Parts: sequence; C-alpha cells; structure tokens
Amino acid sequence: MPAPQQRPAGRTGVSEPRQPPSRIVVAGGGQVGVLAAIGLRRALPTCEVVVIGLAPGPSAFADRASSSLPFTNKLHDRLGIEEAQLVLAAGGSYRLATRYAGWGGEDQHGLVPYGGAVDPALQTRFAQQWGGGPQNITGDRPAGSIAEVLVNAGRFAPPPPDADTPISEVEYALRWNQPAYHGVLVEHAQRAGVAHVSGMISAIQLDAKGGIASIAIDGHGNIEADLFIDCTGPGAVLASALPEFDVIDWQDASPIRRVLVAPPGQPMLHLEDRISLLPEGWLCELAGRDGLQTMLAVGEAVGDDAARAALQTEPAASLPVSPGCARKAWVGNVIALGDAAARCEPLGFLPLDLAHRQLDLLLEMLPGKEVVPSERAEYNRRAGLMFDAVRDLLAMHYAAPRARKVFPNAQTPAAVQVMLDQFERRGRLPFQEEAALLKQEQASLLAALGFPQGLSTREQHLAQQDITAAQADFAAKSQAALAFAPPYGQWLASVLRTSQAQSG
Repeated sequence: MPAPQQRPAGRTGVSEPRQPPSRIVVAGGGQVGVLAAIGLRRALPTCEVVVIGLAPGPSAFADRASSSLPFTNKLHDRLGIEEAQLVLAAGGSYRLATRYAGWGGEDQHGLVPYGGAVDPALQTRFAQQWGGGPQNITGDRPAGSIAEVLVNAGRFAPPPPDADTPISEVEYALRWNQPAYHGVLVEHAQRAGVAHVSGMISAIQLDAKGGIASIAIDGHGNIEADLFIDCTGPGAVLASALPEFDVIDWQDASPIRRVLVAPPGQPMLHLEDRISLLPEGWLCELAGRDGLQTMLAVGEAVGDDAARAALQTEPAASLPVSPGCARKAWVGNVIALGDAAARCEPLGFLPLDLAHRQLDLLLEMLPGKEVVPSERAEYNRRAGLMFDAVRDLLAMHYAAPRARKVFPNAQTPAAVQVMLDQFERRGRLPFQEEAALLKQEQASLLAALGFPQGLSTREQHLAQQDITAAQADFAAKSQAALAFAPPYGQWLASVLRTSQAQSG
C-alpha cells in the first residue's frame, strides 16, 4: 500500500453540511480492518484512508475467522471481492448447513441450513414429527430443506445468479484459508489506493470533543484524521483511550472462558460443519481444503488435562475469552469495529458476521467530516441491537436442555426466556431488530439444539391435503435439485483444474 500523504493545511470550518472526511485512519491490519478500509475507500473516493498495520491479537476471533455467514457473501459482492477469487486464491469452499450434535441429549442432533425457503405446510408437519426434543435423535427422519438434501447427497455447485435453477433458493456460507484471504484483501486495498503505515501506536492525542485528534506512530510521527476506526482487537486500543468508552459484561450469559485450537488436520471437503456438545464444552469442526480446523470452548472449571483429553491432541493455542461489548461503539470520532466492539466466543461463526454487519451499517450511514450527534446516536442504537442479538443467540445455545448441565452457571437473558417460551408453546419467534439470523434459521437452530417446537392454532388445523401437497412438492424439488447439482468434490476439482490450465 502507498504511504499516507501529508494532510493539507486549510480552514477548519465546514461550509457544506455533508463535506466528506479528508482522512480516515483504520487502526488494525487484520482482515476486519483491511475490509473496512476497502469499503470506506470505495464509498468515499476523495477521502484518504490509512491503515495502521497493527496485529489484532490472538483472541480476536473475528480477525482469526476462516468462515462467516451468508451475509458476508453479499458484503463481498458490494465491495468487489469476487467469490471466484476466494475459491481460486484463498482456498475457498462452501458450507450449506451446520450440524449440531448433543445439545438436546447425548444422541440428539439436527441440521441448521441457511435461508428461509421452507413451505409453511411442510414445516408444520416437520415440526409435529421432528421439531426438536428427544424425538429428534437419529438420522432416520426426512430432510427438512433442499440444503439438507444436498448435504446428505454431497452434491452442490453455486447456482448462476442470472438463471432460475432448482437450487437457486439455497443459501450458503464460504470458508477460506485465513492468511490467504487476508492477502486477497490486501491486494484489493492496494488497488483501491488505501495507504498503509507499519508501527506501534506510541501516543494518542485526545481532542476537546471527546474523541481523538491524532495518534503517534513509531517512526512516522503524528497522524491526524477526521474519523478513526478501531479494529485493534479485544484491547480496543483507540476506543479504550476515551473517557466515555465503557464495556458491558456478558460473562453471566456466556460461560466460555477459553478456546483451545487444535493443530490443523487433514484436508476435508464437506458441505456441513459440526458443533458438538461434550461434557467439557463445545467442539467446533470446520472442514477446509487446507485442513480440518477444530476448536474446543470450555468454562473456567475445566482444567488443562480435561481440555486436552476432550480435544484429543495437544492444543496449538489456548485463547482467553472475556465476553462483552462496547456500551457505545461510536464515541467522539472513534468507531470500534469487530473484536474491538464486541468480544465473544466463535460459536456459530458469529464474530466475523457481526463485524461485517457493523461495517455494513457504517457504510450505510457514512459519517461526514463533522460528526453529527444524532447520526452517532442512531448508529449506536442499531449497533447495540446487533450486539444484544448476538448475546441472545449465544445464550440460546447455553439454554439448550443438555447445555444447562454442561454450563450450569450460565444465566438466560429475559429476552431469550420469552423467545423460548413463544417457540415451545406457539411455534413462533418474537421480532428482533438487527437479528443475525432469519426467523426460519432461528427456528431450525432451536430445533437442532433440542427445543420442542409448538404449533399455532392455524398450524394445528392445517388441512391434511395441504400438508400432503407440500410434501409432494418438496419431494419433486428435491429430485430436481439432486439432478441439477453435480457431486461437490468433482465440481470443485474441475474448477481448480480449469484455473490451473488457464494460468499455466
């Protein structure tokens, strides 16, 4: 990346209400910070964007992430990060669903697909027969979505965006090799004209408005900016220097205190990843072309020997977790983003998804040269709702029937208690603004966690002919999807061979 330009001298007054910033500094050179810089540079082409290349730290789970949720695909598209490039240059692969095992009981499991394309009549019958609880134990149940049909058959290729196909309704998430993905983002940032500075922050100069005037970088002197984006990881180096910055503790609702990371395993191609509940904690297995990634998350009562035995190997890293979030992500002219704004365990691939949703909100609101207090308040309101939704989603996991035994001290927030009551009694979920998952995804997750799903009065009286018709329609769609989608491994191998032949 080019070096930053000297900031031009001039009047400090603003003659236009929406004059864009002259310079934005992004502190943190991890994948969250670099993508934020790309987004800001594309949205504000006249603004100088400078990345301070600080390493985000080992417990920065958003910056360490090798996967996210489907929302990230949309953000990538918006910012010009091509999916094909991630597959060819960053070890990209596809996930259609996550399998949860052991959360409702030792032998219970369920699959959580993405998207909301499920016929209500079919879902009603599925809920009556298999909607969580002890009956959802074995694999001898019908598939509940086209994604599950494809996962079970090992067949998939991303459908063309400009054509209607039997699998067009199937949503997916991407995985990648994290260092390679970071390299792809750096290339995009360089082409976009993002400047880069290497060095540690030696001093922070506050302004008179509760924000930051400049930061001193070893070897580079002071760098001023109109806006500072803190992507430095859980330490929130910039935001924590402000008197108004405060953190809300999530430790009552989130019992995880350590995440143990196993050495990479053998390369693995699967359309699902797995999150299993063990007596010691939860175990996440993420398939990848560069090797299986395994993480074990435990509470403070689990000792080293027990954790190693559950992980079944000597950990490559043991990372502390102190869950919580910023009370206000935007203070003064400093916006905390990613792990600097919310610290949580990497359950359900949530940390990076949350960072990307927060970045999308920042790009939607696009601050001007002068911070408008009402815009800052609205940003903090919506970002706070995002944080609350993630906290509640994590708490849903720890409220699962068997999870209560593994994590007996985890407290369930009142909003989650209401949600579970509505789901179990009426089969519905209350509206939640800025939720990370669609309602259908949440319902699938709750069923996979072992919560029994109730039925509304209308659903209880659905005509059998409607249910039968929905089942027949789903069977036809399943057959069409299987006929259309190629074997996943063969398709991916052919894509890589074609790319190698063209580049060779």
